[in-house]
Amino acid sequence: MRPSKPERLAGALLLGGCSLAPTYQRPAQALPAQYEGAAPADGATPATAAAPAQDWWNAFGDPQLDALQQQLLQANPDLASALAHYDAARAAAGEISAARLPQLGLQANSLRNRQSDHKPLRGSSGNDFYGSDTVQVSLGWDLDLWGKLRNQAKAAQAQADASGDDLAAARLSLQRQLAGTYLGLRGLDVRARILEGSLDDYRQALAMTRNLLDGGLASELDVARARHQLASASAELDQTRADRDLARHAIAALVGQPATGFALAADAGQALTQPLAPAALPSELLQRRPDIAAAERRVYAANAGIGVARAAWFPSLSLTGSGGYQNAGDGTLLSRGNRFFALGPALDLHLFDGGRRKAARAMAEAEFDAAAAHYRATVLDAIREVEDQLSVLSQSAQQVRDEQEAVDAATRAQQIAQDRYQAGGASYLEVVSAQNDARQAQLALQALLTRRLQASAALMAALGGGWDARAG
Repeated sequence: MRPSKPERLAGALLLGGCSLAPTYQRPAQALPAQYEGAAPADGATPATAAAPAQDWWNAFGDPQLDALQQQLLQANPDLASALAHYDAARAAAGEISAARLPQLGLQANSLRNRQSDHKPLRGSSGNDFYGSDTVQVSLGWDLDLWGKLRNQAKAAQAQADASGDDLAAARLSLQRQLAGTYLGLRGLDVRARILEGSLDDYRQALAMTRNLLDGGLASELDVARARHQLASASAELDQTRADRDLARHAIAALVGQPATGFALAADAGQALTQPLAPAALPSELLQRRPDIAAAERRVYAANAGIGVARAAWFPSLSLTGSGGYQNAGDGTLLSRGNRFFALGPALDLHLFDGGRRKAARAMAEAEFDAAAAHYRATVLDAIREVEDQLSVLSQSAQQVRDEQEAVDAATRAQQIAQDRYQAGGASYLEVVSAQNDARQAQLALQALLTRRLQASAALMAALGGGWDARAG
């Protein structure tokens, strides 16, 4: 005989249960088709949302940066802490998931007991002392008709996944910090070389001015101005070296090393590569960001939490059982007559709880709303980060060309002023002014180039780890 529809329904509930969690949908958040700061595609090379590059910093062409990034992955304490949190979250998910399976236990005891003289219903012929040996197996299995345990397991697994994404986000953030700090340090190295070159020029200018003073062709004021130029540039170089020490200390902490004794040799003058972003950066690249993935997984976990709260309103059905042997301590524990067992279903339904379940459901729904809002905020913040760095790169491109022109003009003006002064056709004030202009133009250009490198690193991190440009 084929089972009736109610019987089939009851069987399905018993075997698979149901879930009271709402149907999950990722929170809606509109994404731009293309970023403002990105150039229109127009058939040019587009970027694809492939998996992020694990070594995106290699785009700068600096082997030492790559070596430092590897040290960071191995020794950074913050990264080790994030990994431990991830391991704990996975273990917690496994513990919660295990509650869905039947629970089997074994108990054994051997007791010597004394009963009270005033024990209720105690027989007059009973012994005051007696033994009790017991060995039993117990079984419990929650059938999870309404998906409470399943949703708890789903929520725990989603939280574990989010913790894994937190680990990836921490790794990416630390890599971004290291890249930005290192690029800044390399910029300070170039700045120091510019100032050292200026010091050489100022020493020569001071010597020339003193020679002219000895010949009666210059004044003490000219010498004082030359000395001021030299001292001012020397002080600026001292500050640059101090700033480099701070950057070096920060890098040491990032790679898990004490700042004391940590050394980074100055670069030998090799230029770093300026990564070029593809002509088109689709907004889908944001979906690779681990912080966005973590926020979405927490929304999923909160959605499953609503199912847990709803299931509390329904009765829980479980199978329980126990069986074993028990005697009075006379050494015949495993004889047939000492057997006992109990097996059957157990139904549990809360009839009145003072509003506890209602409050728990309201809290679960509020937690879902908060997680969804946090997800949308994370996406918006990610879009802002990308647009910020694209704006820096876009606006600074022409600025670099203008600043290079300013450097060329200031360098030429400096040479002209020095030649005229040496020939007696200009005052030393003109030389001082020209030297200042040339030095400041060079330093401004270097600061701008460093800023562009750091903006590229920030952009690659904001996109989840660079981009994959393929011919379209």
